[in-house]
Amino acid sequence: MVKAKSWVMTKYFDGFPKKSDFGLKVEELPEPKDGEVLLEAVFLSVDPYMRLFSKISMNEGDVMIGSQVAKVIQSKNPAFPVGSHVVSNSGWRTHTLSDGTGLTPILPEWPKDMSLSLALGAIGMPGVTAVYGIEDVLGLQKGETLLVNAAAGAVGSVVGQIAKIKGCKVVGSAGSDAKVAYLKELGFDEVFNYKTVGSLEEALRKASPEGYDCFFENVGGPSSFIVLQQMKNFGRIAVCGSISTYNDSEPQTGPYPYSIMIIKELKMEGFLITRWQHKHPETLTRLLAWVKEGKLQCREHVTKGFENMPAAFMGMMRGENIGKAVVAV
Repeated sequence: MVKAKSWVMTKYFDGFPKKSDFGLKVEELPEPKDGEVLLEAVFLSVDPYMRLFSKISMNEGDVMIGSQVAKVIQSKNPAFPVGSHVVSNSGWRTHTLSDGTGLTPILPEWPKDMSLSLALGAIGMPGVTAVYGIEDVLGLQKGETLLVNAAAGAVGSVVGQIAKIKGCKVVGSAGSDAKVAYLKELGFDEVFNYKTVGSLEEALRKASPEGYDCFFENVGGPSSFIVLQQMKNFGRIAVCGSISTYNDSEPQTGPYPYSIMIIKELKMEGFLITRWQHKHPETLTRLLAWVKEGKLQCREHVTKGFENMPAAFMGMMRGENIGKAVVAV
């Protein structure tokens, strides 16, 4: 019998999440049955979507949703031998019994000297999000100009690097001078700290006087309306996230972008990566190759200790991380 710990959402978040919104549970798990495996979490992910979907797909008392890299410690399923590692959507748990459904084995060509935590970042969900947003939603072409906000985050930092691989001009917006410096290290052409520029409109115009072909949207809110006014005619916008609105108790209203979208003939599309799930293996292989070749750099913000899951989540929501936020058990 294994004692499994899990973090539950004790009550729906009201505004920004608080420590009191989370509760730690302990339960004993039985031995695996035929076809089952027992997983032990090694790394866990904290991501902005957890805040959004907490009010869409969770009830009070549910285990917090999320993915993890886990080690198979007991197995009665030949597809997942003891000692192998998988990516699992088990949520905030230290141990999980699984029948194998939804488990993704770590790529067989994964280098032994590369942290498995990257399977939650650049070679995982954030990485494929960047690829599908750029290729399948935006259709980004060589020579075009791309703007990405929350550019130093798990998704944004990969978006900018892939756009550079494709031969594009990349402009990034981030929330601290340290993040700006990091993005310049990655090769972004222009970067600014949106918190310290006097005018977002002027900062955008200075970074790309000719305007923007594509906008990878992670933030939402009023700033997005300012961006739309500087899009080129027939510009494309991929709406990946709206982190600035996730903690609102009351939905924001206006400004409304329809007139500018009509005049500039803009295309805006929201997306979820499940649409391209059939392409995940191929896409993950491409991302791993870019990392091996040195074309894709990865930075992580690692919090140690399963007991610190809520703190890591809240810190990520405050923007304390550069790159991917993960928890090492």
